[in-house]
Amino acid sequence: MSSRPAKRAVFEQFAADGITVMFGNPGTVEQGFLDVLEELPDFRYVLALQESAALGIADGYARATAGPALVQLHTGVGLGNGVGMLYQAKRGHSPLVVIAGEAGVRYEAMDGQMAVDLVAMATPVTKYATRVTHPGSVLRVLRRAVKTAMTPPRGPVFVALPMDVLDAETDEPALPSTIPSRATVPVPEELDRAAAVLRAARRPVVLAGDGVAVSGAQPELAALAEALGAPVWTVNCSELVIDTTHPLHRGDLGHMFGEHSAAAVADADAVLVVGTYLFPEVFPLLRSPFAEGCRIVHVDLDDYEIAKNIPAEVALAADPKPTLAALAARLGPARPLPGRAPAEPYGAGMMDLFAAELARRAPADLVLFDEALTASPALLRHLPPRRPGSYFQTRGGSLGVGLPGAIGIKLARPGSEVVGFTGDGGSMYTIQALWSAARYGVAARFVICDNRRYQLLDDNLEQYWRERGIASHPHPEGFDLAHPEIDFVRLARSLGVPGVKVSKPAQVESAVGRMLAEPGPFLVHLMTT
Repeated sequence: MSSRPAKRAVFEQFAADGITVMFGNPGTVEQGFLDVLEELPDFRYVLALQESAALGIADGYARATAGPALVQLHTGVGLGNGVGMLYQAKRGHSPLVVIAGEAGVRYEAMDGQMAVDLVAMATPVTKYATRVTHPGSVLRVLRRAVKTAMTPPRGPVFVALPMDVLDAETDEPALPSTIPSRATVPVPEELDRAAAVLRAARRPVVLAGDGVAVSGAQPELAALAEALGAPVWTVNCSELVIDTTHPLHRGDLGHMFGEHSAAAVADADAVLVVGTYLFPEVFPLLRSPFAEGCRIVHVDLDDYEIAKNIPAEVALAADPKPTLAALAARLGPARPLPGRAPAEPYGAGMMDLFAAELARRAPADLVLFDEALTASPALLRHLPPRRPGSYFQTRGGSLGVGLPGAIGIKLARPGSEVVGFTGDGGSMYTIQALWSAARYGVAARFVICDNRRYQLLDDNLEQYWRERGIASHPHPEGFDLAHPEIDFVRLARSLGVPGVKVSKPAQVESAVGRMLAEPGPFLVHLMTT
């Protein structure tokens, strides 16, 4: 391979890995390789006005493509702005490849402006973080980063690229990264042990998480649940792991309080845990919620998460898809399915009206990104997720992923109708993302569900009061978002995105029609209270 500057060679490496788009926000110490990017007609730079927005768009793109998404941040200040979204990506196992520049190795002892230990900053919120210090290893390190990001359990990685290293010559060849296959299945003896535990159960329960979606094991999960006749609870899922209209689907355990999980598994005599750890709540129980004698079978590719908090009788570090198929084959034919529970009566609130109208008009390829957590029950009553890849939800606890996540999904799937739902509070974390949608003509739709509060905090505080016997009283003033009132339509318009405010039931039908007919991005400001 002939010698060339490393700042040019990095793009050869990205191309070798099929990476042709970079999401970012530029800075001085990245100017050298961003200048090279302008000479590459087949490589696209998607500009965001803040690092959290760039990472949120990349997260949606990575989730929709199931491939690596490249993000450029601006040294320590940009990395600092993006830490919350990187935490979100880490908890959700998004394969982001994040790069950031710095002034140079030769300036290391100077403690100059913006000098910071980038690797130390990135390590807590990434799967792998490193810094390149020699031009002869730039491409090698980038391949290692892509491999690490994409090998299950996937996750974000970070590489610091000093400017003087990128300016130097390298003769490293650009080669495709190697992604090890982890499509593993346990040996027959271990499968037999797991099947024996499940076969003996009279009251089995299945707890499933996002690892099922990553593996593409949705059909196998449904088949195994049917063979057991076991109800399926999803555990803090952000993607579809089972058709939510399936008779055995019971809903999500939630992510806040361990008591919810305890109630779901209290009567189980055997539990199959697949693609998740137990239990990912903010306030998990400090004791096991399982009944004495309950037997646990745990299947996941993330061996760290297996039995992390609660021991398992059979612990299988394996790919859910072939493992569930092998277990179902051992358990025999499906048991009769229960009848579906009667549908909940639909409310007459604005969220129900809007979701019902969207369901009536929605195309078959509709994709939802759901960050409007307190509005989600109404949304899912009318648009229950049924197809893998058609529903994505926030994860990790970082607010602000709804708007940029929808943009990333639409960039990845330009032929699909993509609608992102967020709240009035969450939207303001990354409202700048609308500008990127307008700049690049990304025809995603955005719905801001405005209840003028951090409503989830109200709900959680009331739970806190109940647990401690505290009498109900007014919620903290800091939860209120009503004053001054945010005019989201004017704000969106200033960022290049048209929109409409919906505050009366009679406005819903025309708003949904206009939203779906718009050739570019469009925002609906939906008053839900």
